[in-house]
Amino acid sequence: MKILLLSVTGIFTTFIFNVGGQSVVKPNFGLKSPETIDIKKIEGTEDGTTIYLSIKNMIDGGYFCADKNISIIYPDGSKSRLISSDGIPTCPETYKFKYIGEVLDFMLRFPPLKPGIEWIDLVEECNDNCFYFSGISLDNELNKKIDAAFDLAEKGESAAAMNSFIAIEDQTDSKDLGTEGLMYINIIMLAKETANTEQADKWYKRFEASGAPHLSQYIKYLNDRGIKY
Repeated sequence: MKILLLSVTGIFTTFIFNVGGQSVVKPNFGLKSPETIDIKKIEGTEDGTTIYLSIKNMIDGGYFCADKNISIIYPDGSKSRLISSDGIPTCPETYKFKYIGEVLDFMLRFPPLKPGIEWIDLVEECNDNCFYFSGISLDNELNKKIDAAFDLAEKGESAAAMNSFIAIEDQTDSKDLGTEGLMYINIIMLAKETANTEQADKWYKRFEASGAPHLSQYIKYLNDRGIKY
C-alpha cells in the first residue's frame, strides 16, 4: 500500500485510459499484497494492455511464480483474463531468487481495457501466496495530485499533506473511485500523527459510512494497526 506512514484538489482535468496508446507510470493504488510487489507502468494500445511489475526478494531461498488465473477486475465486477506473461514462470514452475534484495521484473498482457475506465483491480486467483492490487488509478492527473500530497508528507509537512488528501477526497467523492480508501487512510493516519484526534475520529467515521470500494478491507487494515474510533 502506498502509505507514507508505514514502512510500506479544483476540478480535475481527466486523463484516463482510452483505447490506443496511453500509459500510466507508477500508478497510485490502495491495497496490495505482498508488500514487495509494485506496478511500474500500465501501457494500453488498441491491441491490448501490458502491466509492468517488479517484485523484490526479502528472504533466503525465496521464489516466485505467476498463476495463469490472473484478472483485471473492473469497477462493475466484470473481468479481463490474462493472455500471456513474460519474465515470470507460470506456476507450478518457479523463479528461484539468487539473493536477498534481488528484484525480478515481469510483464502481464491482457485484452484492451474498456474505454473511459478510471480504475481497476489486478488479482491473482490462486490458493496460496497470491498477489493483488486494489484500486489502481488510471487517471494521470489524479495520480499527479496524489503524488504531490505524498511529497508533502515525505518532506515532513504532515498538516499540508493531510489537507491535500482531504481536498482530493472532497473533489472525487462522488466518483466512487478505487483510490478512495487510499485517501481516507492517509487522512486518518496523518491526523493521528499530528495528534489531531478530532479530525482522525471524524474521517474514520465518515469512512465507515462512505461505501467506498473495498471498505471492509481498509477498515480491517486500520484496525489491525490499532486504529479505531
